[in-house]
Amino acid sequence: MWKTALKPRWIAGLVFAIAVSGVFVLLSQWQFGRSVQPEVPVSPATEQTRPLTETLEPGNFFPGSVSDQMVTAEGSYDAAKQVLVPGRLKDGNSGYWVVSAFAVKGAPALSGVAASPETWIPVARGWVADPGDAGAPPSGAVQLTGRLIPSESPLPETAPEAGRATAVSVAELINYWDISSYPGFVAATSEVTGGSDLSAAAVGGDLKPLNIGPQPPAQKVNWLNLFYSLEWVVFAGFALFIWWRLVKDDYRRDLEDDLDDHHDTPPSQPTSEQLEQKVKP
Repeated sequence: MWKTALKPRWIAGLVFAIAVSGVFVLLSQWQFGRSVQPEVPVSPATEQTRPLTETLEPGNFFPGSVSDQMVTAEGSYDAAKQVLVPGRLKDGNSGYWVVSAFAVKGAPALSGVAASPETWIPVARGWVADPGDAGAPPSGAVQLTGRLIPSESPLPETAPEAGRATAVSVAELINYWDISSYPGFVAATSEVTGGSDLSAAAVGGDLKPLNIGPQPPAQKVNWLNLFYSLEWVVFAGFALFIWWRLVKDDYRRDLEDDLDDHHDTPPSQPTSEQLEQKVKP
């Protein structure tokens, strides 16, 4: 079998089969990549800044269509309404998010017994490694710009310390601050007051910017592309199988030819001396 496989034409055939199999494997990888890629790209509309008061309604559910939307709002911070959210990572280090309450100018006021005169929104202003580095938010009128993010869920059965929160949870913060709030929060990118940007990204120092970008849509498995990727793997194996089968058939033909040559060869005739020896008494 190996003698047949080492014929020049079958060595060339093996090289060709390996090349074809390699192409099929690359096609399989391409189809597999397509099977898990997001079907909908990140919308560029989220990067176009919109007024917060025209994007989200306080007191309602947070619609997914405005998630990650860049928004702007005018208002002011209350330095007494600030918490730290522990367990937040930045560059591999664990620290705290600094979250402050922002009173939104021009926001509709909610009604009800527990409603506050102003409508607020939590603002994640930045990240600190040490709680003592948090500092107070900018005072006075502030032009806020940032990314609008849905409220997080509070950690169950966890009682935060004073000045701390388990998460950037509107449900938790409105009880802690006793305010009416939008159903989400803003990750600040700029905080302009008096013509100067006092945000963590502009000032620098111990308060580090969060730099939260638009979140890609959840990946969904495209089963058709996944099936195609498996199909190309089968084709790759089939190319090598075809080469092996052709070599095997050639080997059998060689055996049959050798057997036919053996049967077609006439038996050798005895010489005259051999005949004389047989007739002697």
